[in-house]
Amino acid sequence: MNYTIGQIAKMKDLSISQLRYYDNQGLLPFLKRTEKGDRVFNEDALNFLELIICLKNTGMPIKEIKQFVDWSMNGDYTTPQRLEMIKQHEITVLQLIQETEENLKRIQKKIARLEHEMNKSSN
Repeated sequence: MNYTIGQIAKMKDLSISQLRYYDNQGLLPFLKRTEKGDRVFNEDALNFLELIICLKNTGMPIKEIKQFVDWSMNGDYTTPQRLEMIKQHEITVLQLIQETEENLKRIQKKIARLEHEMNKSSN
């Protein structure tokens, strides 16, 4: 099945301009175009876009995502580079998760203290 850029924008909760930006940055070289020049997403393009969104949402810079996409478009001989990049990104994401969990604990302690103070003052 093929999708228009508008359909993909709605499906992925993105703006059309975001998708065009990704394309202009070279992140979507796998897209096909209609005779009129409209971008068309097939299932493979949709799956690749989901990976790009995942990498972006987990903090990978556009420049690095572009490198990953370029390596992907160059074929299997780039698998070792892609694997190393993804492993490094995994480490970064795990560190971010750990920091976020620590910050959440601090917030929860503050909530508990404030609730305790409120309970003391209302008694």
